[in-house]
Amino acid sequence: MRLAEALLHALKERGAGAVFGIPGDFALPFFKVMEETRILPLHTLSHEPAVGFAADGAARIGSTLGVAAVTYGAGALNMVNPIAAAFVEKSPVVVVSGAPGRHEGASGLMIHHQGKTLDSQFRIYQEITCAQARLDDPATAPAEIARVLGACKAWSQPVYLELPRDMVSAEVSAVGADPVLAVDDAAVAAAAEEVLARLKAAKAPVLMVCAEVRRHGLESKVAELAQRLGVPVVTTFMGRGLLSAAPTPPLGTYLGVAGDPEITRLVEESDGLFMLGAILCDTNFSISKEKIDMRRSIHAADRRVTLGYHSYADIPLDRLVDALLARLPVSTRTGTNRGQEAPTGLNPDDGPIHPMDIARAVNDLARMSGPMPIASDIGDCLFTAMDMLDDGLMAPGVYAGMGFGVPAGMGAQAVTGRRMLIVVGDGAFQMTGWELGNCRKLGLDPIVVVFNNTSWEMLRTFQPESGFNDLDDWRFAEMAAAMGGDGVRVTTRGALRDALAKAHATRGRFQLIEAMIPRGVLSDTLARFVAGTKRTHTPQPGG
Repeated sequence: MRLAEALLHALKERGAGAVFGIPGDFALPFFKVMEETRILPLHTLSHEPAVGFAADGAARIGSTLGVAAVTYGAGALNMVNPIAAAFVEKSPVVVVSGAPGRHEGASGLMIHHQGKTLDSQFRIYQEITCAQARLDDPATAPAEIARVLGACKAWSQPVYLELPRDMVSAEVSAVGADPVLAVDDAAVAAAAEEVLARLKAAKAPVLMVCAEVRRHGLESKVAELAQRLGVPVVTTFMGRGLLSAAPTPPLGTYLGVAGDPEITRLVEESDGLFMLGAILCDTNFSISKEKIDMRRSIHAADRRVTLGYHSYADIPLDRLVDALLARLPVSTRTGTNRGQEAPTGLNPDDGPIHPMDIARAVNDLARMSGPMPIASDIGDCLFTAMDMLDDGLMAPGVYAGMGFGVPAGMGAQAVTGRRMLIVVGDGAFQMTGWELGNCRKLGLDPIVVVFNNTSWEMLRTFQPESGFNDLDDWRFAEMAAAMGGDGVRVTTRGALRDALAKAHATRGRFQLIEAMIPRGVLSDTLARFVAGTKRTHTPQPGG
């Protein structure tokens, strides 16, 4: 078969549900094959950053491969930011970039879209992907595809495939199975036994779950593990929403000084903190009231299990969880953990809208109609989402880059058919909100709530004296109709409740609710986060 067909079949066999992309001359032959064969649906968007975010959202919601296809240079280099975010947040996105033909660089002329050299793009992507290949040899291309896609699945991180335009129709064999990564069964067993021994010996063990649990599709198994262990369970900031439907749901989310003081005490005083799939980053741990002692902790992530001063390499998270379950008796214990309480009971009066009012409105609707999966951008919308009932939450909580919410939510709905709730600030909406104009052709109808305070408000909280945080009022709701959706601007709690109910009842068109929020008003969680960050990062006298 043709190389492009072999690649598309390999992606589909490994769980990819669609390709998101923008064509360009170096990628046109590949796009033509996608259009002709329909092996995977092709969804085109308007700007390459949105392509990367959409593929990321598709990967996160399905715990499977997301695919982004772009052209060389102007396309792929425009997508570096969302792929960097996917890399640090463990999202398995496959980047397929068109490229100049194998002999096009021989003329001595610089190729259009080229950076410093023809290889500059490849070297840049080496920094933000876990495996790469240039598919310039029909004899080796199938094995290279298998190697790279296998790494994408094993590490749950982006990978990069460069496809020269004169190779698209090259005849190749089918792509075989992924290479088997070496795993020492004895090492897995030893790691599991030591983890259990450490937890048994601890006076105050705690299980903390984070993003890798969802990335590897382990939520149901980890829910069973939590039940059998019988220890308190919490999530990290990036793990918010995990295990919410488990028999013993998490007590809540660890946010250090910004969170529930009881959860903070529980985590920071634990002598057996088991961090399962946890990303060690500042948004998860930098505002700890007391620094977590890693010497007394267990950390399983990145195919490694670390206990105190030593570690086991090449231990996949799924194999570790299976080994732990095999050594624990089945338990029917339920109800030990109280689960996280969500604010409800919006007062639908004529008062101004605060972020927590949006959380209450969403939760009131969820109590009646069931929670929706949520795609959140960064900013106070994300801190407010921490208090929303959800059927899965995705957000750029580690990388903390703006622009994720709208295209990620669109990508998630495109591959699952599940209607998404998207929460986004006005600053991030200015970046990628216009991708909603593609909902009509893609058959998508998300509900989008824009937190509009005409400000980069989260930045203002750290530097309130600066006027550059002021944004103009673009009146987003008025633009929705021209883009194929319905829009409404609300300024009161009563209008917010009615708009959300109407949006939920209306299908077939995207629904945009522009919630006007006074400047300077923050969600409770963000206010605590900012205060905690300032307190923990301010140099002390004599320090």
